[in-house]
Amino acid sequence: MTSDGLFHRESYAGQMAGQLLNPGPLDESTRSGVFLSGIRRVGKTTFLRQDLIPALEARGALVIYVDLWADPAKSPSALVHEAVRQTLQQLQTKGSSLLKRIKGLNVGAAGLSFGFELDKVGEPGGTTLAQAFEALVAKTRANVVLIVDEVQQTLGTDEGQALLHALKAARDAVNAKPGTPGRFLFIGTGSHKSLLAEMTTRRSQPFAGALSASYQVLGKDFVQWQLERIGTQPGLVLPSLDAAWHGFQTLGHRPEELLKALRQLQQARGTDADTAWHIICATLAGAAADADLKAFDDLGELGKAVFERIAAGGEQGVSGLFGAESLAFYSQRIGSAVDASQVQKVVDKMVGAQLIIRPSHGVYTIADPFVRKVWQEKQALLAPPRDPR
Repeated sequence: MTSDGLFHRESYAGQMAGQLLNPGPLDESTRSGVFLSGIRRVGKTTFLRQDLIPALEARGALVIYVDLWADPAKSPSALVHEAVRQTLQQLQTKGSSLLKRIKGLNVGAAGLSFGFELDKVGEPGGTTLAQAFEALVAKTRANVVLIVDEVQQTLGTDEGQALLHALKAARDAVNAKPGTPGRFLFIGTGSHKSLLAEMTTRRSQPFAGALSASYQVLGKDFVQWQLERIGTQPGLVLPSLDAAWHGFQTLGHRPEELLKALRQLQQARGTDADTAWHIICATLAGAAADADLKAFDDLGELGKAVFERIAAGGEQGVSGLFGAESLAFYSQRIGSAVDASQVQKVVDKMVGAQLIIRPSHGVYTIADPFVRKVWQEKQALLAPPRDPR
């Protein structure tokens, strides 16, 4: 599974690469684009970089990766155009590593000629993204895969929407062309499940009809690997595998939190390792969720009341947040009358801050499942004890 000190997910990456590059009848929607969502800090970007991209490249694809959070000072459009220009430049440069890696070019180390000015790609009057990707596929005779990490950053601005439309035009220009030697494939990933889902379902979105999928979080095999890796150091206190797996789930499948918990466990010598482990994981999960819970507190008493209403609704979410029954609930909680417009403002702020998501029209749920779980546990502790009689 690993020879470089990293945990690799070859099976998951290979399956995804196969569905993209050689789709079966049930996977043909991947040609329209793939939008992969998962909550924060569960290893999506690590998986893309160390597993999926190598799997795609091993199958002969040319991969362009763009992280829209890499440089907050630059717009998503600027970052994507920059990445495309850099790729074109590498293919044009004699002896570049990218030329050596792409198979089947039969051009030696001489480099490729594209017939347009690279620095004008995406500029007004210059080469469009559609033309650039058509040239990439034609010259390399390979599938070209563009991966845009945190793709939801393109939403909310005219420039971002223009970029998505330009990428959709590139997809159509390449994939609808008869006899094309390769395909243009688009993968968008992000932590905001609701927004990514809307990008594939709303008719006004350029990639409506694309495939929306959930990122598969790390499993028990990762926990076992981590314990075995750490266990090579003598004298360390470790939990049992079953306890470690349960704790990892409590921590929301977050690798960094697992390591943090294992470090804290070393301070708990003299007590049962599994007992101490469960306490540490529960404490860390609560601490990690507190930042989000604090954000709800910052929205005032109405914000906390709306959060309570949503959190109590279950994982599938709740509807009717603006109805008479809900308004009465909020009014009772904050001690004053509440109207639907006030609730709408609070809900909009929560969605914008990625605290809640809208899985379907009129339905809302907590964005991070373990934040909801920790909130429920805290509510249970605060609840008055039952009368034993």
